[in-house]
Amino acid sequence: MRDTVHRHLGKVVAGAAIALAGTAAMVAVTLPGTAGAEGTGGASAGAGAQGQARGQGQGQGQDASVAPGVVQEAPADGDRGTGRDPLTDGELTRVAHLALDRQLARSSENVDGERGPQRLGVGLAEPETDELDGASAPRRAEVTFYDYKDDTLVTKTVNLDTGKVERTATQRGVQPPLSRAENTEAARILLADPLSAGLKADYKDATGKELTSPDQLELSSMVYRSTPGAQPAVIDRCGEHRCARLFPKAVNGPWIETRHLVIDLSARTVAETDR
Repeated sequence: MRDTVHRHLGKVVAGAAIALAGTAAMVAVTLPGTAGAEGTGGASAGAGAQGQARGQGQGQGQDASVAPGVVQEAPADGDRGTGRDPLTDGELTRVAHLALDRQLARSSENVDGERGPQRLGVGLAEPETDELDGASAPRRAEVTFYDYKDDTLVTKTVNLDTGKVERTATQRGVQPPLSRAENTEAARILLADPLSAGLKADYKDATGKELTSPDQLELSSMVYRSTPGAQPAVIDRCGEHRCARLFPKAVNGPWIETRHLVIDLSARTVAETDR
């Protein structure tokens, strides 16, 4: 157990810099098919800036006046998108249902140990090489699941035009960023372990309240992979197992440092590293 002197507010403040660094690293990582989602905002921002510049130029004459701005409504989010448009709400719901076939649902487990795989994300799939120049290329989506029963990443490619699963890829040792549900479960496992004593004490120092639930924390995370010889043997399988380092923040409060703790979601254990 760490010294009381080293686990109070000084460490809480230091945790902020560590968590921000972790968050910056996570921003650069996206699941397949999600990278294009950020382009829309940038294009809209550029168009808005150009429009503002034109308006200012028109209003610089002695008697000129700036025309009032016009706010255009976003297009309706219909049941089906076209081309490379982001998946609509209707498509997201439909593709998630199509990808989860009966066999996968029965044979897999999610992060809570319940039947069915843990869904990680849904995104628009890239077109095939021979379809890049085709105006009528099929619209596809990729759904990624993690099966905690045998630690495999399952990716289903669904053709949105036909409703059929065209490909299923199963990989081991591939660890995409953790989902919100996995962050919550990692915090729940940590809070039930004696190694959370320092976190709980720091939380009480910062807020005056007892920490008893993940709901009291805002959670960021990074996937943890073991380095042979650099950590206790209990987490040697991290990378094959799904493991996390959490960067918790008290709701409306400070970050708290927990980088020395690794949560193995597959084995549901917590270990302390030498940092």
